[in-house]
Amino acid sequence: MSNTGMNMRGKIIFYEEKNFQGRSYECMNDCSDMTSNLSRCQSCRVESGCFMVYDRSNYMGNQHFMRRGEYSDYMSMMGMRDCIKSCRMIPMQHRGQYRMKIYEKENFGGQSHEMMDDCDNIMDRFRMNDCMSCNVMDGHWLMYEQAQYRGKMMYMRPGEYKSFRDMGMSNQKFMSMRRIMDSYY
Repeated sequence: MSNTGMNMRGKIIFYEEKNFQGRSYECMNDCSDMTSNLSRCQSCRVESGCFMVYDRSNYMGNQHFMRRGEYSDYMSMMGMRDCIKSCRMIPMQHRGQYRMKIYEKENFGGQSHEMMDDCDNIMDRFRMNDCMSCNVMDGHWLMYEQAQYRGKMMYMRPGEYKSFRDMGMSNQKFMSMRRIMDSYY
């Protein structure tokens, strides 16, 4: 397999115990329920690619972005209260432009702005108090509940998101957004 082909695949290894001990499970794509492979997950190693990990099955609950590296005790490193229950591989970004339209209100209502780059604070940049829905037209994005890429995050792939509340976000709005770039691989 060529280097290009290898870079397009992600690989993450989950371990039942901290410091990469105990039983392990290797994953190279999405997994909606880790409990069928491991009784718990206390550490992991991302060998290639980027992944979102979730503390509930079916890609629900708190999310964390993981890029290549070792996470010997990710629960204390990331402040997770529960272990990883599902994961989603983030596909390698194509060479096109990133495009997302954000809306002040649910169901694509209120003020709107189209974005093609990162935004560390929608209030400063667009004079928007809230972002409660969006349409991701191109690329993969991380959205954060606070300015400066802080707080809980949510992974957004291309598609329409009419209500963040319906997606399980307790805060239901976002204040900063960042593109997931090829350079993370």
